Amino acid sequence: MNDCFICNKHAGNIHTAGIMIYEDEYVFVGHIDRNGNPNYLGHIMIDLKRHAPTLADMTMEEAKAFGVIMARISKALTESENAEHIYSFVSGNSVPHLHMHLVARYPNTPKKYWGPSEVYDWKDAPMGDNNAIIALCNRLKTYLDGNPHE
Repeated sequence: MNDCFICNKHAGNIHTAGIMIYEDEYVFVGHIDRNGNPNYLGHIMIDLKRHAPTLADMTMEEAKAFGVIMARISKALTESENAEHIYSFVSGNSVPHLHMHLVARYPNTPKKYWGPSEVYDWKDAPMGDNNAIIALCNRLKTYLDGNPHE
């Protein structure tokens, strides 16, 4: 799909923040990109590699891979990054290529800022530049490599 942001990202036509955290034949995991603006550290994207718009369009093999990596990345965020909660959502409104957002909530986040969008409004939210994103991606990747069955 020539006009699909995620397909173009996977083809290497678009470069995004951070580095690849995990990839297999079905999914690609990386950090969200905010066009050079500071990022909320721990906003992870799981992309289905095949162009498919919705959860209902996945094959059973893709669904298994998607579910397993969703659980593994959530565990990595809690263990490696000390997240106390992981928000997850699939919207598909702006990019019709299946991708899931996983957003970490960290200890001491005021309840007013609980939620996958609300954490961005917290003035003390853990934000970082591309170097901080790369460091986080490397920690998650190291955790996954060290815990292949979790």
